[in-house]
Amino acid sequence: MNIVYHIAFGIHLLCIIAILALLLLQTKKSPRKLNPGVVHATLTALIAGVVMVGLYERVNVDEVANHAKFGVKGLIIAVLLTLGYKNLKKPELKSSVWAAMLVLTISNVLIAYLW
Repeated sequence: MNIVYHIAFGIHLLCIIAILALLLLQTKKSPRKLNPGVVHATLTALIAGVVMVGLYERVNVDEVANHAKFGVKGLIIAVLLTLGYKNLKKPELKSSVWAAMLVLTISNVLIAYLW
């Protein structure tokens, strides 16, 4: 179980890095378009996060899971996924949606690190 947890953790980290990188690549583009990789990475990060939550107490025997933190992070990634699916087929990504997705991703990283 420990190996599966750490594999899911690695996949989760790579997906979050991919989301950030793909969103930041759109910074200088004049008509921003949402890369489908953002949606795929977000869905993969969500699945890896669910696996990690399921295995958390089995891997970290001495610790109690902080389900409030997991819920907030899950809600943020669900909003990211919703924004991604709603704007995937659109010819242009609005700056406000792009900024919201970037802020949500960064806030998810900060919650993971600081909480």
